[in-house]
Amino acid sequence: MKAIVCNKYGSPDVLKLKEIEKPSPLENQVLVKVHTASLNFGNLVLLKGKPFLARFAFGLLRPKYSIPGGDIAGIVEAVGKEVKQFQPGDEVFGDLSGCGWGGFAEYVTVPEYALVLKPSNISFEEAAATPMASVTALQGLRNKGKIKSGKKVLINGASGGVGTFAVQIAKSFGAEVTGVCSTRNIEILQSIGADQIIDYTKEDFTEKEERYDLILGVNGSHSISAYKRVLKPNGNFVHVGGAESQLFQALVLGPFISMTGSKKMSSLLQRANQKDLIYVKELLEDGKVKPVIDKRYKLSEVSEAFKYFQEGHAQGKVVLTV
Repeated sequence: MKAIVCNKYGSPDVLKLKEIEKPSPLENQVLVKVHTASLNFGNLVLLKGKPFLARFAFGLLRPKYSIPGGDIAGIVEAVGKEVKQFQPGDEVFGDLSGCGWGGFAEYVTVPEYALVLKPSNISFEEAAATPMASVTALQGLRNKGKIKSGKKVLINGASGGVGTFAVQIAKSFGAEVTGVCSTRNIEILQSIGADQIIDYTKEDFTEKEERYDLILGVNGSHSISAYKRVLKPNGNFVHVGGAESQLFQALVLGPFISMTGSKKMSSLLQRANQKDLIYVKELLEDGKVKPVIDKRYKLSEVSEAFKYFQEGHAQGKVVLTV
């Protein structure tokens, strides 16, 4: 089978399309014929080995996982004898980041807990665009942010992969959602139901009078103190992505701020979770969430896909057709 192989850290040019042996499922595994995969920030970390601390999980000197790719959608080709949830012919999607990655390939073997059945009302591309970004948004809003109906929520970085899911998931909870994006992305936020939109090229939300119950920081470089200023009393700020300086402040200063006042500041480390993905699957089936796809590339064009993705201006998700 064909697969993208990465044997050293570096730029997207280190990714190579190679012929390797097709895997066979173990007793508790599912063999999936991959139709589509998608790119996430975790893929960039696995490619570059940065930030350096990530190498303690991904391999100190070279990648521990030679085939990248977390999000996939495809068709079950075979199952091990202990597998109970799936059978050959099932259309599935899932997040492989918690079980060895390997999604940038024609076939991959995974434990059944990494997969769920694909909704019939979405395409393979839309399914592959969903797992990691949507579960990140869900865990940030619900688990860390304690989102509730009627609350005022701001999504900073609302037009990217996680951000577009966050806007829609927050709306599904009954929140009033403000999305922050650049001028060229305003139409995207309008199309997915944002109640208010702030164009960061024209105004800074941290200098406005509006206050929020929950802020999800998906992108940007604002200081933790700036976020704190625009939170309501008892409000929550959850760092999901953005500048490394922002992450450092969330990890170091966030706990201190949370202990000494009513405002809570935290950082989210997303974890693949079948139960959460099933929750998102139901939102997809009900039409409450629809993946936003920016660009499509072939598996052989993976280097070009990464070069575009790492610029940080993707409107929604970038997907690979396998």
